[in-house]
Amino acid sequence: MPPPRWNARIARGLGFTLAEVLVTLAIIGVVSAMTVPTLMQNHQRKTYVTQLHKVYNEFSQALIQYQNDKNAVNLTEAGFYDINNIDAFMKKYFKIVQDCGSDCHDCFADKYKKLDGSSNINPVSLSNAKGYILADGASICINTAQMHIDINGKQGPNIAARDLFAVKIYNNGTIDENCTNTPCTTDERENSFNNNCAKDTGGNYWWGCFGKILNDNWEMTY
Repeated sequence: MPPPRWNARIARGLGFTLAEVLVTLAIIGVVSAMTVPTLMQNHQRKTYVTQLHKVYNEFSQALIQYQNDKNAVNLTEAGFYDINNIDAFMKKYFKIVQDCGSDCHDCFADKYKKLDGSSNINPVSLSNAKGYILADGASICINTAQMHIDINGKQGPNIAARDLFAVKIYNNGTIDENCTNTPCTTDERENSFNNNCAKDTGGNYWWGCFGKILNDNWEMTY
């Protein structure tokens, strides 16, 4: 014979009381409040990294193709030392939706911050550079030695190491962190991130943001 509690449940049609439903909803609400923000942050980080990886792959392939098309052994021999040749390179290998000229300002947001909240970043400070907005929405400021990338253009959050990165273009066509030779060592990338990207250095220095992601196998772990 079923216990009395089971008989009571049968008597009310195997339903739940209002109190039981409210307690269950309260538990679900608490769990959601604790987990949803973290899930959203992780998703956003993955989105940033995916966009950055896309730009990285496209430029890496284009730089190699550029050398092959010129029958050159390196970028210097291919003519990459001249800003006009770089302009021709960009317009041949990429779909440009806006040519922002020689100061890059029209391609980027007015203000950028670091991870610590400091606001001393000027991604359009490259000398002898040209700016572009690509068809996928990425903003590029490039010269013969380095490139600044805002992976989603003027859209937020406009923070270095989130949607803004600086990379160095090496003569063999590889893209890496700013160091003596490529590939940069793990320690070089890590030190650059800790000393430049992650904190206010009192100047327009934010190397290391890209290198940190390379070190962590294309994951945004910070």
